[in-house]
Amino acid sequence: MSDVSHTPIAIIGIGCRFPGGVRGPRAFWDLLVAGTDAVTEVPADRWSVDRHAHPSRDVAGKTYARWGGFVDGATDFDPDLFGLTPREVASADPQQRLVLQTFVESMRDAGVPLRSLRGSRTGVFMGGFTLDHLVARLNQRNLETVDAYVATGAMMTLLANRVSYLFGLEGPSLVVDTACSGSLVALHLAAQSLRAGESDLAVAGGVNLMLEPGVTVAESKAGMLSPTGRSRAFSDAADGYV
Repeated sequence: MSDVSHTPIAIIGIGCRFPGGVRGPRAFWDLLVAGTDAVTEVPADRWSVDRHAHPSRDVAGKTYARWGGFVDGATDFDPDLFGLTPREVASADPQQRLVLQTFVESMRDAGVPLRSLRGSRTGVFMGGFTLDHLVARLNQRNLETVDAYVATGAMMTLLANRVSYLFGLEGPSLVVDTACSGSLVALHLAAQSLRAGESDLAVAGGVNLMLEPGVTVAESKAGMLSPTGRSRAFSDAADGYV
């Protein structure tokens, strides 16, 4: 039996969105080369930083952190491209929409026609973390607005499953949550799947959109976040992350 644990794996396409207006791998590379600082104050289309921020860590319901890395146009989406109805899109986590968009872009970057993937052993491995959309939609105050689409629109597992379903992919389809390392673990599992022969092609990635202030408030109470809005890893001046 041959040892496949070190079989080389080719990365053939990339799709991505990052803070700093990055839409695609070339823009991401340019941002890194230029040393661009993509940290900003919380944009108004997420939540009101003035309403939810206070310099004191001890004030209930407030965060002392006003900054973060935010993806521009995170809720922009063309439902017709994916054959989704307006009601279905309204109930879908924006993280699902972001994954769908970047999946299509990665296949385009790879030169792989989407129609050629239907019925293929293509696996989808995603890292996920926050569940802001689920918490907001299934909040007790919003139960009257819950419809059948929320079941598939809010659950974390659908970050991968919706891609597999819409494009007819028949390889493994799963989401892992290992906090900050989720996308790295997803990449590891994708490589294992390819080497084990479970998948002929694998899509690996991660997504995390901060849509509500709750997680930021919680991490502030734990003293995790930088009050100066800067991550200074391994520095004597380090005071938290962003």
